[in-house]
Amino acid sequence: MSSAASSSSAVLSNERVLILDFGSQVTQLIARRVRETGVYCEIHPFSMSAEAIAAYAPKAVILSGSPASVTDENAPSAPQIVFDLGVPVLGICYGQQTMCEQLGGGVTGSDHREFGRAFIEITGSCALFDGLWAVGSREQVWMSHGDRVTAIPPGFRVVAVSDGAPYAAIADDVRRLYGVQFHPEVVHTPHGAQLLANFVHGVAGLKGDWTMAAFKQQAIAKIRAQVGSGKVICGLSGGVDSSVAAVLIHEAIGDQLTCIFVDTGLMRAGEADEVVTLFRDHYNIPLIHRNASDLFLGKLTGVTDPEQKRKIIGGLFIDVFDEESHKIGGAEFLAQGTLYPDVIESVSFTGGPSVTIKSHHNVGGLPDRMKLKLVEPLRELFKDEVRALGRELGLPQSFIGRHPFPGPGLAIRIPGEITPEKLDILRKADTVYLEEIRNAGLYDAIWQAFAVLLPVRTVGVMGDGRTYDHVLALRAVTSTDGMTADWYHFPHEFLARVSNRIVNEVRGVNRVVYDITSKPPGTIEWE
Repeated sequence: MSSAASSSSAVLSNERVLILDFGSQVTQLIARRVRETGVYCEIHPFSMSAEAIAAYAPKAVILSGSPASVTDENAPSAPQIVFDLGVPVLGICYGQQTMCEQLGGGVTGSDHREFGRAFIEITGSCALFDGLWAVGSREQVWMSHGDRVTAIPPGFRVVAVSDGAPYAAIADDVRRLYGVQFHPEVVHTPHGAQLLANFVHGVAGLKGDWTMAAFKQQAIAKIRAQVGSGKVICGLSGGVDSSVAAVLIHEAIGDQLTCIFVDTGLMRAGEADEVVTLFRDHYNIPLIHRNASDLFLGKLTGVTDPEQKRKIIGGLFIDVFDEESHKIGGAEFLAQGTLYPDVIESVSFTGGPSVTIKSHHNVGGLPDRMKLKLVEPLRELFKDEVRALGRELGLPQSFIGRHPFPGPGLAIRIPGEITPEKLDILRKADTVYLEEIRNAGLYDAIWQAFAVLLPVRTVGVMGDGRTYDHVLALRAVTSTDGMTADWYHFPHEFLARVSNRIVNEVRGVNRVVYDITSKPPGTIEWE
């Protein structure tokens, strides 16, 4: 993403860390770990111009990993200004390799690759390891590299080694340049978060004063400055992101904001009523509620391809939203609950923004006919930060703590054709599932849980008769960062109880299965 397209920080903090992305699937985790220390940071492509870097004025720079090889022709490299600014620089995996290559060291391909869990031996002390690892200790880390540093640049020294990486960690304390061959940002490096905290606090000397209370006040001021006396319309999906954005904007400009809630008929049981009650009755925010469920279901009739479903839902949502917005008249701005992962994912790591709209369906483009300027007050935030902002704004925990729900909703949790009968079955089963999770006190321990109505029917026996009904799959995952997921290990007693309830209470289901697959790094949404 270019600086103009991606950065709207507007001095959110004077203590800003710049993360240059070389294409690693876990670059976002670096930003997450840095922000968890109270330090503001942004991710930009490695191709960010020297002028843009100087204007951003980072207090420290982190170079990410990459699927590329430093030995390849035209391999990506860091802008020279990164090493000329005089600020601390940390190279991670590929970032370490390109640092070595650019500053006078050497890197070659290697037959001894390291992927997955590995152990390093600490051979020297340095600021990265303060209070963390002692000289001589053996520590678990997560490796993911094929190339190998064969020579370090002048001024550097080795502070850690591994079986496959003789330069697993290097340090130039005078210039405050550091490189690690492993990935401290992933949970598989148990003390990696502390290492990154040592870098931003101990090495860079940053205080960590970026708080959600400060963000709220700055965001309100930015909204007022951008909007002035203009009218804003906001598309409410019923999800956390658009809801927090709407409440924040309403706090900034009051009744200059009108929300439009398009009910697609694909939401979970009772959610449409919850949205209307919360915004009309509790917050008294002007709200247009358009029940378009018949229209959406009609357009989805006979459609089985999941991507086609997405496109239909996204395109139809924009059409209905546009139709309702014309009834308001005079609106100049469109508010969206765009989050920082959406900003990052809308561009290639080679740079260049793509013109996309972050509708609640994550598809489609902003039609030229709408001629609206965007207001995106959450575009610097990750999901957990949005929830923290929601709490700061006084949204009820029962609302902001809800599990993520994709824009296409139940449509992509029904593989095959969507019918009112299938939606009814899935809503009832999903309600039972979530009710049992809450009864067991497990809801907040799970990142996301949902039911899927499989395109499979089985013969079963219930009582004295045979049945030929649907198979339902249950899914539940845990996550600490929204990037990786592991299946939740329910007790067998829980699965037996919820399966029994669904089969007994939801007509049309005679078999329930539980999905125990995990999701690798790089996955943001589970559907």
